[in-house]
Amino acid sequence: MKSVVISKNGGPEVLELKNVTLDNPGAKEVLIKNKAIGLNYIDTYHRSGLYPVELPSNIGIEGAGIIEKIGTEVNDFKIGDRVAYASMPIGSYSTHRIFPTLKLVKVPNEIDLKRAVTLMTKGFTVFYLLHKTYKVKSGETILFHAAAGGVGQIFCQWAKSLGCQVIGTVGSDEKIEIAKKNGCDHVINYSKENFAVKVKEITNGLGVPVVYDGVGKKTFDQSIECLKVRGMMVSFGNASGPLDPCNVTKSLAPKGLYLTRPSIAHYTSTRDELDEAANKVFEMYTSKKFKLDIFKEYSLENIVQAHQDLEDRKILGPAIILP
Repeated sequence: MKSVVISKNGGPEVLELKNVTLDNPGAKEVLIKNKAIGLNYIDTYHRSGLYPVELPSNIGIEGAGIIEKIGTEVNDFKIGDRVAYASMPIGSYSTHRIFPTLKLVKVPNEIDLKRAVTLMTKGFTVFYLLHKTYKVKSGETILFHAAAGGVGQIFCQWAKSLGCQVIGTVGSDEKIEIAKKNGCDHVINYSKENFAVKVKEITNGLGVPVVYDGVGKKTFDQSIECLKVRGMMVSFGNASGPLDPCNVTKSLAPKGLYLTRPSIAHYTSTRDELDEAANKVFEMYTSKKFKLDIFKEYSLENIVQAHQDLEDRKILGPAIILP
């Protein structure tokens, strides 16, 4: 059994692959043999210390695999079940791991485990953004940043299936076609253009009711400009760096805006919520409301390079790690 461990915070070089020994699962836990592991930007926050974890620590929040052992009080899962997860406790960068059944979902037989792992964090994120945080309506024009990324590719297709007009931003010209291919009606390279000005042009000066922003520092101020009166700013990530403190009087008060900072944990804290999210994501995927191509596969031994590529914005879509 092997697991990636961090003993100190820092760059990709602090990731170490080590041999580990696991105890038997607790009463309400299972031992999973991972078949595929998700690579997500939040992993870099745990590694760098932006989101502090107690060190030394394992890393990774998302995985899919086969149950090999069950705890004494586990009734809803059995040995051999195909399962997936996207949740704390962290530790998915491993060949095997122990995980609580409360945060585990069964994967339908028609979905390959490599695909399943790309649907968890990214799919759950899109589900809560579109159906919970701000419930979009058919005919609305909405703005999503980083439209060519793993979350963005699912989001834009899903939003189009709900009847939305999607404005997407990207950070380079090479990503424009990716965003268009995945459902964006309008694509703006925010590295070259003032996207607030372009959004106003597209919406005839009205602005949009909601901005979904996983980029963070670079895009916050212009995103506020894009919103119409009583619009909602949904800040759910920090790919360009953490946000500066928000001046409520300056940023929110002039248009009576809403600002929220959601995460998967806020929408999957109960078994019913988790099952609702999983069922909807799997349904949307199997009914072909969105398609998903794995951009790249890494090995656990190559985890340092995976994180380097992730932070260098070289990953143009969902990437996975194979144990």
